[in-house]
Amino acid sequence: MIERIKEKNVWDYLKETNLPIALYGMGNGTDMVIEKLNEIGVSVAEIFASDEFVRGHSFRGYKVVKYSDLCLKYDDFVIVVCFAVHDEAMLKRIKSLSEKHTLFAPNVPIVDDGVFTREFIEEHDGEFERAYNLLSDDFSRQSFIDILNFKVSGKTEYLFKCEKQKEEIYSQYLALGNDEIFMDLGAYDGDTVREFLQATGGEYEKIIAVEPDEKNYRKLTDKTSELKNITTYNLAAWDTKETLFFEKKKGRNSKLSTAGKVEVQADSVDNILNGEKITVLKMDIEGSEEKALDGAKNTIKKHRPKLYVCAYHRNSDMFRLPLKINELCPEYKIYFCHHPYVPAWESNFYCTID
Repeated sequence: MIERIKEKNVWDYLKETNLPIALYGMGNGTDMVIEKLNEIGVSVAEIFASDEFVRGHSFRGYKVVKYSDLCLKYDDFVIVVCFAVHDEAMLKRIKSLSEKHTLFAPNVPIVDDGVFTREFIEEHDGEFERAYNLLSDDFSRQSFIDILNFKVSGKTEYLFKCEKQKEEIYSQYLALGNDEIFMDLGAYDGDTVREFLQATGGEYEKIIAVEPDEKNYRKLTDKTSELKNITTYNLAAWDTKETLFFEKKKGRNSKLSTAGKVEVQADSVDNILNGEKITVLKMDIEGSEEKALDGAKNTIKKHRPKLYVCAYHRNSDMFRLPLKINELCPEYKIYFCHHPYVPAWESNFYCTID
């Protein structure tokens, strides 16, 4: 696999540049980038935000400046994007900035397993190769390589060249019908349920939505209260019935943590369903996907639902998840797609049986 990865680590690019480095954004991502740059002895020149958002902020001792002020101050500079982008307007802005400046979007970790590097690919070269060889079409294989090159280099061009709209997945790969039984693990506020309804024209047999975060669960039940034949569970998806501890974060990103203080009940798909059939199983569960697959092994082997499994939370997801899926059911055709997002979030495996 490593011979297909043409890029070097983003941190090496940043060590080598003679241009001032400007970090775009404020928040946890910026903290992680600053800490990594401090570790390798690279200085940050500026922290900036979009002109319309600058209101005299400061961050980590830096005055947050406008992009337009940077353009007046420097002939050129390197931009490091430190936040996640998925709305169309901001993605266009990132594309525009990348045409004017050298721009990187480091793939900082979502769960605490370190930054993604060439060395990580070399260490797991055989596993990455086996995962790649499981993919069922040329687009998936090329997307797999593009995402690995992005994860190493932080160059957004790799993301933009392989992105595919979610609607295409629902119609082409998953080929959703009007009689699906949809199980949504990590249902958040029902966002994927709404995608599912749009893809099926609002027709389905049943929806089972599972969300561990109490606040998100309240949003989920509120926003799906008028739907017919929907069952919701305030649970974490796991490989067995257990009490877990989560680290509370804003939005959808509560995550499992040994330091977490929020007690959450967890259970497996097999236990929740107790033999009941499903036709579609989606997992977006902040790094617990492999555990949840183990907890769904009987359901997968018996009913062979279409799978939608997120693969961007852990560095090892890119190989461990397809290998696990193949172990559970070798008959699956496995596809890999990245949807419009910076960094490589919304990079998912989709699996079907003809």
